[in-house]
Amino acid sequence: MKPASVGDYRELARRRLPKFLFEYIDGGSYDQVTLRRNVEDLREVALRQRVLVDVSKIDLTTTLFGQAMAMPLGLGPIGLAGMNARRGEVQAARAAEKAGVPFCLSTVSACSLKEVSAKVETPVWMQLYMIRDRGFMEELLAQARDAGCKRLLFTVDMPYPGSRYRDVRSGLAGAAGLKGDIRRTFQAMLRPAWAWDVGLLGRPHGLGNVAPVLGDNTGLEDFFAWMRNSFDQSLVWKDLDWIRDRWPGELILKGVLDVEDARLAAKVQLDGLVVSNHGGRQLDGASSTCAALPEIAKAVGKEMTVLADGGVRSGLDVVRMLALGADGVLIGRAWAYALAGRGEAGVSHVLDLIAAEMRVAMALCGVTRIDQIGPGILGNA
Repeated sequence: MKPASVGDYRELARRRLPKFLFEYIDGGSYDQVTLRRNVEDLREVALRQRVLVDVSKIDLTTTLFGQAMAMPLGLGPIGLAGMNARRGEVQAARAAEKAGVPFCLSTVSACSLKEVSAKVETPVWMQLYMIRDRGFMEELLAQARDAGCKRLLFTVDMPYPGSRYRDVRSGLAGAAGLKGDIRRTFQAMLRPAWAWDVGLLGRPHGLGNVAPVLGDNTGLEDFFAWMRNSFDQSLVWKDLDWIRDRWPGELILKGVLDVEDARLAAKVQLDGLVVSNHGGRQLDGASSTCAALPEIAKAVGKEMTVLADGGVRSGLDVVRMLALGADGVLIGRAWAYALAGRGEAGVSHVLDLIAAEMRVAMALCGVTRIDQIGPGILGNA
């Protein structure tokens, strides 16, 4: 039976993936307070129900950063997503292209930018962290330019990876050497369909974009060690000039949650920002995205494009984010669950579900175009 919602895909992913991979997708940092807030606060956003409005023609199309889109939605970057299905990022990028929405590839994807770009006609968006090895960054930026990428999401909310205890308990992190390999192998054996389709037929396994700096050290422990030791904790606002000098396309700052940081972003003339708390995977106890969004959108919305992510599990949630001030929305776990559950077909289905849910929500709120969605459709809980 085909799943009927993102929640159904989450359960399908839980049953299909080895535990260490599902916990990585599903979990947040520390006690997961912010992870829960993202979902719960967004669910509590009330909308005004209107009647006797001609809603026979609903138009979801929009344009963001000069790119025409079938709806104001994109697939946000997720690390290791390529392990959720065979060559997973390629499958997700294909689904996004068919749906007419952008796909953003993570720096720490399983499939390389070169591999993904070769399988689609529409240039993908690229996500980048500030790495101490500037030579590596220059090479990756050059690859993105050569692949036709025009939008770069520069993530700034991860100077240190958050403490994700579910990853430690599952054996993804903190289980080094042979002991960790045996533990993960055992979990994979309990999921024979995944072990065959992804574990065996999905080879080669690696971290495509960072493979040149990892060399022969391709284990998960090597990956996490690289993350801990390679991210530049000294990054400050003036360092954005280094990126801008090497990137000719749109530069979008990802990971802004405070209105003062948003105002600073506007001062350095960025093209956009993503209001985000990294899906509740960094500072636990931080504000939910939807709680921070209205003030940020009000402060800088006329100066740059504002995107938002965090807690979005339906088309209704997308409409809520737009009403709170976002110009567009990125989804993460929603497409990761679908990819794990049914591959490219699952991601396509989730995108269809979201579009259908958006149409219903807009009709019941009495709006027919994306530019009509705003604070005026918000109600009182």
